[in-house]
Amino acid sequence: MAKTRIGLIGTGFIGEIHAAAFKMVPGAEVVAVASPSPGKAKAFARARGIPKAFEDYRDLLAVKEIDMVTLGIPNNLHAQAAIDAAAAGKHVVCEKPLCRTPAEADRMIDACRKAGVLLMYAEELCFAPKYVRARDLAAEGALGKVFLVKQSEEHFGPHKPWFWDVEKSGGGVLLDMGCHSIEFARWVLGKPKVRSVTATMGTYVHSDKTKGEDHSICIVEYEGGSVAVAENSWAKQGGVDDRCEILGSGGFTRADLLRGSSLLTYSEPGYGYAVEKAGSTRGYTFTMFEEIWNYGFPQEMAHFVRCAQGKESPVETGEDGREVLKIICAAYESAGSGRRIEWPYEPRPVSKPIDLWLTP
Repeated sequence: MAKTRIGLIGTGFIGEIHAAAFKMVPGAEVVAVASPSPGKAKAFARARGIPKAFEDYRDLLAVKEIDMVTLGIPNNLHAQAAIDAAAAGKHVVCEKPLCRTPAEADRMIDACRKAGVLLMYAEELCFAPKYVRARDLAAEGALGKVFLVKQSEEHFGPHKPWFWDVEKSGGGVLLDMGCHSIEFARWVLGKPKVRSVTATMGTYVHSDKTKGEDHSICIVEYEGGSVAVAENSWAKQGGVDDRCEILGSGGFTRADLLRGSSLLTYSEPGYGYAVEKAGSTRGYTFTMFEEIWNYGFPQEMAHFVRCAQGKESPVETGEDGREVLKIICAAYESAGSGRRIEWPYEPRPVSKPIDLWLTP
């Protein structure tokens, strides 16, 4: 069977994870990589046995044998790269958040639809084994009627310095990690329609580095009476803390992504992927076994490869990414205005979501 040939756009933290994940997918082959940093793509490719390397991603898109690209680049670059990839006839896997504004999302969705290619939204929590089992329990009726889903990801800062710059990122921790929490809950609940969004946030610890919020709490009420709570932090010390809880009329389940399948470790220098992800793994941490697999990245990419091969329909689409972005915009507006945001809702035109909080 012919393999799906992949081009990686971006060689940072997430690009490394994508490359490692595709090595675990039998139906995939990474054939090219692009990074604008001089020499970085070549070094990245050489270390991983990738045949082609480019400094301009548009040169990668010109490679005819590439079937699908992944976007692991700063948020402000997502929209144009996706539109260019669509024009080149490539399926697109876009890392979260989908982009910075609903208008950008519409252009991405429209470009991919017109080109006849897939726009797939990379939300790995919908593939993380523990979280999949929790969702399956809910879907099987083991918890009765689900009325509350809580998810949180918290650590002491983003995994790359550009996230501090709201002009590039578009926002703070809500946009960076709240998108995980929001979409996980939507997925568990069957992606119902939103009724309202309420949020509070602040820059409590890192005001010397960013205008973005470093801790946020977002409550989403859905039609049918279910509620989702997303709490996310760049201000929590002690390494990565990633967990969910699902409550129903007949029971509950709780999943901790790191604890329960990890080693208790003390390290002075720090170690592994989490060094970049959480800023530091010095001191006491819970060390993951098969970290990339536990987070669902190979399972996610295997699914997207099957989608590109026409064997499955995407679990997470550009439309899902747009809905998450819309909820995030409502959360920023709620925190900025001090009021609950009711649906139907369209955010006022801004260049980035955090403007709805900074300039209410």
